[in-house]
Formats: sequence, C-alpha cells, structure tokens
Amino acid sequence: MIERNRHKYSVSAMCEVLQIARSTFYYETEIAAQKEQEKAAEEQKLKDEIQMIFTKNRQVYGTRKIKNALFKTGHTVSRRRIGRLMEELGIQSKYAQASYKPMTSPPNEESVRNVLHREFQVDEEMSVLVSDLTYVRVGKYWNYVCFLIDLYNREIVGYSAGEHKDAALVQRAFASVKRPLESVKIFHTDRGSEFKNVDIDELLNEFQITRSLSQKGNPYDNAVAEATFKILKTELINSTHFLTLEQLSLELFDYVNWYNNIRSHSTLDYLSPVTYRNLALKKNV
Repeated sequence: MIERNRHKYSVSAMCEVLQIARSTFYYETEIAAQKEQEKAAEEQKLKDEIQMIFTKNRQVYGTRKIKNALFKTGHTVSRRRIGRLMEELGIQSKYAQASYKPMTSPPNEESVRNVLHREFQVDEEMSVLVSDLTYVRVGKYWNYVCFLIDLYNREIVGYSAGEHKDAALVQRAFASVKRPLESVKIFHTDRGSEFKNVDIDELLNEFQITRSLSQKGNPYDNAVAEATFKILKTELINSTHFLTLEQLSLELFDYVNWYNNIRSHSTLDYLSPVTYRNLALKKNV
C-alpha cells in the first residue's frame, strides 16, 4: 500500500498512520526488489538456454522438444512458459510455418505384394529398410533426394542426391550405406519405377533382400519414409535456397549427421537414432 501511494504521500506519514517503522518498509522494499532482480535474472538465463537449444538444433525444436532438452539439464519448465519465452525471443519452430504440398507420380502397376504390412516397429537393426524420394528446387530445376531408413531406430543409413529420379539415384543411396547389407531382410518402398526395375532387382537379389511395395496409391503403407521426408522439407528444404547440386549435397551431409547423431525423436524416447542404437547394444552385451 505504501509503495503504491508514495507518489501522493510521504513515506514517513504513511508509516506513522499504519504504525510501521520506516526501516521495516525500506527493508521489505529492498527484499522485494532483490527478489524481482533474481526472478529477472533467472528468466534471462532460461531464455538464453532456450535460445541456445533452438539455435543448436537448426531452429526446428518446438516447446515439447525444448522442454525435454531443458529437463535433461536439470530444468523443469512447462511448455506454456517455454512458449511465452519463445514468443518474447521472437523465435518460432519451422513446424509452425506454412509448407507446400509434395508432387505425386503415377504408381507402378507391379503386382509385388506388401510384405511389411505397416509393421513399423522392428527389434533388429538393419533388418528392414524403407525408402522414398523427394524433389528439391536447385537453381531453376528440380533435383531429387533418396533416403534409406532403418526402421529399427529411424536412422538414415544411406542417402543420395541427383538431377534425375531414376534407379541410379537409389543405387547411389545403397552405395553410401556403411553397414553390412547382408543383414537386411526387407526393402520397402512405394511403387515408383525408380524402385521397381531390373537394376534394383539385381541389387536386391545379390544380397537376398525381399522386396515389399506399398499398395497402389496408399502413402500410409510407407508412413515412416513419408514422415521422414516431411521432416526434411520442414527442417531444411523449405527454408534453404539451393543454387547447385554441390550445395545441396553438402547441406544434406550436415543435416543427416545432425539428424542421426543429435536430433531427438519422440518415437525413440527423445533420443537420437545413434544414441538409441548404442544404448540398445550396451544392454545386449
């Protein structure tokens, strides 16, 4: 009350009326001011932590993942508070920004059945790979990216980029895999002609890998690959202007490294794919 009215009356007069010692008022005022300073300092420290997490993770983390990252460093903060501080910082996850719809291509009429049957949870690493392609604007032309994804831990184990949407793009993705292909039992894709052709048939036959194709025109049969490319577009492609294929390749190299080794995944209990795999290996030793 005294603080609210000190612009009207003297502190001494108000303290006398309220029968409060002036020293008590000034002490409590000083304590309150100190608490406000401490609160402001704590808020700024939390803002700095949020900004660092957001920046280190390619500006893609929203309140859920930032909350989890803060918890790992000993901070328990509500998503509502994080959202407020992000708004004050003027930062926004790329997932809150508008994106464009992907192009579609006619499905292959091949009669190969869907062996995977949407069994997206597997217990053995490198036993099931799923794949898909997406388009990227490079200069004035469309280029393409192919991913090979291990269903076990959602790790991108192979990838390639090129000017043509063909079997060679898929073959280069397989050539980039640094782990034994002999352990792969199933390779699942949509019905694009770049996946179902003689060249890919020979590659799969060499390693005795069973082919699995989504049902005609059904993207849900390859949901993990579809979701991974949605992530790629949101976190990299939509916000980057690629001038050359070389630039795209370098950006992909950096992104895949971050995606596999650092980026937390909610389906992996907020671990990165490599951390998840390494922890699983330690448990099995």
